Amino acid sequence: MMGMQSEPAQLFYDFCLDDHLPDEHMLRGIDRFLDCGDIRREMKPFYSSIGRPSIDPELMIRILLVGYCMGIRSKRRLCDEVHLNLAYLWFCKLGLDGKVPDHSTFSRNRHGRFRDSDLLRHLFETVVKRCMSEGLVRGEGFAVDASLIAADANKQRSVSGEEWAAPNDEDAARAVREYLEKLDDAAFGAASEVTPKFISAADPAAQWTGAHKGHAFFAYATNYLIDTDNAVILDVEASRAIRQAEVGASRTMIERTETSLGLKPEWLVADTAYGSAPNLAWLVKDKKITPHIPVFDKSNRTDGTFSRADFTFDADANHYICPADKLLVQFRRTYDKPRTGITKAGTKLYRASKKDCAVCDLKPKCCPNMVARKVPRDVNEDARDVARALVGTPEYERARHLRKKVEMLFAHLKRILRLGRLRLRGPRGARDEFLLAATAQNLRKLAKLRPLVAPTNPIAA
Repeated sequence: MMGMQSEPAQLFYDFCLDDHLPDEHMLRGIDRFLDCGDIRREMKPFYSSIGRPSIDPELMIRILLVGYCMGIRSKRRLCDEVHLNLAYLWFCKLGLDGKVPDHSTFSRNRHGRFRDSDLLRHLFETVVKRCMSEGLVRGEGFAVDASLIAADANKQRSVSGEEWAAPNDEDAARAVREYLEKLDDAAFGAASEVTPKFISAADPAAQWTGAHKGHAFFAYATNYLIDTDNAVILDVEASRAIRQAEVGASRTMIERTETSLGLKPEWLVADTAYGSAPNLAWLVKDKKITPHIPVFDKSNRTDGTFSRADFTFDADANHYICPADKLLVQFRRTYDKPRTGITKAGTKLYRASKKDCAVCDLKPKCCPNMVARKVPRDVNEDARDVARALVGTPEYERARHLRKKVEMLFAHLKRILRLGRLRLRGPRGARDEFLLAATAQNLRKLAKLRPLVAPTNPIAA
């Protein structure tokens, strides 16, 4: 006989959220490693001592982490999901009768207290320190890279870079004021003097870029500095979506990691964008870090004539030797006032003798359109030589293989956490979103690599 479910006749129920959350649930693992004890102390100066009690900042942080860990981008949908999902209620410590804050509350706090304070940076570094205490960070080798995230800016409402003019401080929107504050920052205004083709009036710090070889769009770059052992994100920084800004952000992250976490790598791996001579010199000379980085060098010629690599440099004698065994020197006479010989581009020019080049049989392959050959050498070329010498070594090949881990984090960020487009504007808005996303990724990694319940399958273990 077919049965039919009837409504239960109980008047009272004994219900415990903890009993309905599986031990292997990711949020249970994340909760073990999330320390929110300092949140109220950090936020206390930003609240009034009188008036009605506010919503607990720890509750808002927990709800935001649920959204970033589970890839829920909409705040309206996030509040609905927390209200309906038992696991989310348990993680947020709301219980069955707890009230979920309105979505507008998050907007007010993210544009106010959270942005004015350093809470999200403090939360991120707290999670990183927990990763260190759990043995997930060796501190031997780091990897750095950047990825583009679309900004909340519309091309149809942009203006030409030459026509854009910054409004007065009183009339400017928050994102514009934040951009003006970042004009001297190596990750933003100071990164390049080139005027962008288009500028968004709503978010001028967003860079108009066509780096994806498709339709151009406004974007920010999220920069990750990771430990290559378990791909723990040690630092994250927002920057303009250009190479110079990403290099400036990498220096900021390396210095901040050394200051705040006491970590300094023995070697660093990155792609060619970080292989410029000034950056390699900063790593080798200033920081004493071995660069496993391809050299960014445009000296190779494609017209069949000799490149700079065909000339041998003698560091002791400070001259080049051409393929015909002739010397290229900086100066061929003595000046009363010594000269450095360094150009505005930061290079030294070594010139051959006109007499030697005029009778040389290799002139058609060396300088067919010039009277004599000259070879430029960057003032930091010795740092480039250090990086070139490492290419092909076993340590270099191993480091290059480990660099894939940072690219996998970006894929996880966009596909799983669904951070393909920002919802906050301005440099600080991008910073806050990137910090929360990186915190979520580290918490997920802690829950995965340090599970509460050991795997039952011995092969999987």
